[in-house]
Amino acid sequence: MGKITGFLETRRQIPPDRPVTERIRDWKDVHAEFEADRLQAQASRCMDCGVPFCHKGCPLGNIIPDWNDLVFRDRWQEAFERLRSTNNFPEFTGRVCPAPCEDACVLNINNDPVTIERIEQAIAEHAYRKGWAQPSPPKKRTGKKVAVIGSGPSGLACADQLNQAGHTVTVFERSDRLGGLLSYGIPDFKLEKWVVRRRIELMRAEGVEFKTGVHVGVNQDAQELQKAFNALALAGGATLPRDLNVPGRDLNGVHFAVPYLTLQNKRNQGDAVPDEEFISAKDKHVIVLGGGDTGSDCHGTALRQGCRSLHSFELLPKPPVQRSAANPWPEWGRVFRSSTSHEEGGTRDWSILTQRFSGENGMVKKLHAVRLEWKAGANGGPPQMQEIPGSEFEMDADLVLLALGFLGPEKNTLLKQLGIQVNERGSVAADGKYRTNVEGVYTCGDMRRGQSLVVWAIWEGRECARNVDAFLTGEPRLPSSPFHY
Repeated sequence: MGKITGFLETRRQIPPDRPVTERIRDWKDVHAEFEADRLQAQASRCMDCGVPFCHKGCPLGNIIPDWNDLVFRDRWQEAFERLRSTNNFPEFTGRVCPAPCEDACVLNINNDPVTIERIEQAIAEHAYRKGWAQPSPPKKRTGKKVAVIGSGPSGLACADQLNQAGHTVTVFERSDRLGGLLSYGIPDFKLEKWVVRRRIELMRAEGVEFKTGVHVGVNQDAQELQKAFNALALAGGATLPRDLNVPGRDLNGVHFAVPYLTLQNKRNQGDAVPDEEFISAKDKHVIVLGGGDTGSDCHGTALRQGCRSLHSFELLPKPPVQRSAANPWPEWGRVFRSSTSHEEGGTRDWSILTQRFSGENGMVKKLHAVRLEWKAGANGGPPQMQEIPGSEFEMDADLVLLALGFLGPEKNTLLKQLGIQVNERGSVAADGKYRTNVEGVYTCGDMRRGQSLVVWAIWEGRECARNVDAFLTGEPRLPSSPFHY
């Protein structure tokens, strides 16, 4: 390492986020820019740890110590080349990844981990500013054609890899914009959409063809695509939301999270969404059900829309502040975390079970719930919830947002037309080579894995592309992640 005593001399520091009073009035990135000299000091904290567990923490197997060292030595272009050798989209992961690599950092045993995510983002942005991120189309085409269904992070990664391998790739997206949840699920204050458009335009310049408004299995016959292309890669995501089947669910004002986030993202990108179709939290009592990333995104969006009050409820108990004995390093720490959205206002509560909704004139007005106690399961089984007698309560609710997770891909369109099998979890069934039960049809991302992280989606897309390429050419030519899961 460039400075083997760096972790002893320098404390973990990141620039403070933009002031809450400022950022909740706009939709811009909440993070302030990290100056290059301060980044280099933070990179010097990457220690000569012998076994860099950050590699294992990162699904992509990013060679983190290498590019930390190169940043410290002011060799930014080499750092960029090392980073993009394993990660197609560091400008995405450097903004929206929860950084499992940092949880696995050896420093995290008894110190603060290296600021890996922010260094990753800075390397990518440095490369764009310096003009190093230029189109690099393949020198030779194979004559094989691949259709990638879905333009989220897994579909984009798969398409990028297959295009670099020389195949002719067409990406089909059912929405009017490319990017999947990058464009319509994640709010601008976490990922501004110019970042997504910039990367897609680079891929377009490298020869990838994109078609929007094509819902395969609805307005485009899937079997026709199967005949027109040498292989299909299904990367349509896990789009079926988990519902809450309680009395009053059908009242107006109870919505799934993704449509709510999508409409705001559309307006932010200049679309004229009619008021009667728009879901707004302005001057409303808002309750978000679900404590994950999607719930956090709803929380921050409702604050920016000007809600009257805001509560986020989670069914599970509040996580501990520190790791338990059953959750040792370098595992992902199941500990209490606050997102930038939660820091901006509103309240959070845990161990809450929604029992019903009530309303007036067809509109939701109240949420009725009970508090829970979680007890250890018998014989080491999972914890069991019990309602606490007398803890029932009600709360004003003009808008309820369901951020309860997803149940896999849609079954009655693309999958039905192709005869694709699903597994017991509702995801597309695939073997270790990402093959479905239909010859020449592969799958990746949330469609295969179930709802997960952007960094996992990119890894899945890369691995799927490697196997599609081997199917088309007879040999594996694309690189694989150093780690297989």
